[in-house]
Amino acid sequence: QVQLVESGGGLVQAGGSLRLSCAASERTFTTYPMGWFRQAPGKEREFVAAISWNGGNTYYADSVKGRFTISRDNAKNTVYLQMNSLKPEDTAVYYCAASPRRWRTGTTFQEYEYWGQGTQVTVSS
Repeated sequence: QVQLVESGGGLVQAGGSLRLSCAASERTFTTYPMGWFRQAPGKEREFVAAISWNGGNTYYADSVKGRFTISRDNAKNTVYLQMNSLKPEDTAVYYCAASPRRWRTGTTFQEYEYWGQGTQVTVSS
């Protein structure tokens, strides 16, 4: 059972930056594709970004492409989401997720098995 703990959320003005971190409890993290999702009040959880187990491939939602960067440090069992040029519409609870299917880096929440508790990101206008 992989446990994931997000950190780094907070309140920021539009145009600002935040870096989210997600620390995993298990060494098997190094073989797991990882994803970031977000959920705003009254909306469904949506895909933000994903990264393959070795960091070789990354995927982004169109709404964040060019502004957000996903990365991972397998030596630290941690995945990151660097968020730049933040907009009020980025306000949401951000979740990291892990999939035990090494060879499939998914972009839908159904493809991920382990989830963190979420961290709030609020962007003021």
